Amino acid sequence: MTRNTRLTLAMILVLILAMIVVIAVNRNTNRPAASGAPVDPAVLVRDDSHRLSTAADGKVTLVEFLDFECEACGAVYPSITEILDTYQDRITFVVRYFPIASHPNADLAARAAQAAAEQGRFPEMYATLFENQAQWGHQSTAQTDRFVGYARDLGLDVDRFRQDLDAPATAQRVAADRADGETVGVRGTPTFFLNGRELTGVRTQSDMVAAIDAALAQ
Repeated sequence: MTRNTRLTLAMILVLILAMIVVIAVNRNTNRPAASGAPVDPAVLVRDDSHRLSTAADGKVTLVEFLDFECEACGAVYPSITEILDTYQDRITFVVRYFPIASHPNADLAARAAQAAAEQGRFPEMYATLFENQAQWGHQSTAQTDRFVGYARDLGLDVDRFRQDLDAPATAQRVAADRADGETVGVRGTPTFFLNGRELTGVRTQSDMVAAIDAALAQ
């Protein structure tokens, strides 16, 4: 092997090693936060994120990434309602959209909630979607008419609701929430974050209350 050949092979080896290092760095940079690790609060809660309660002192913030068609989200909804009734303005509770692709009406339901939010009625549509999940969830056909009916029952401007439901800005708003969820490591719903850390090992309402109480006591 000539000296020039050895130099060429050495340069190629150096380039390969450099590429491996770059790929490894990029993987670590783009990797979602590890379970339990703190995440960027600016990604977790945006200025336009929907809040069902707001703590004046900002001490405790609970964030839920949810899918309105997710049965587990529906099952935890009564517990969340009780927690909100118990803590009221002692905690900030934030809802983020994370529709699952395999749920046929999940994205449409999120857009319905956002269309209601455009008229200041997000909390009411949030509750209506969960309380009626058994009627519209896991249907093979689009539940547009049913959601329009909910809007009508809530006293919304139905024409505006229909326009907002199909508006690109509404779809983008839902997609932005989901993108933030993916960034912070959300893989399924419901996923909760308490003061910037994913809640793991929480299986009951009592577990959730204990975690909130511990955060308030700090």
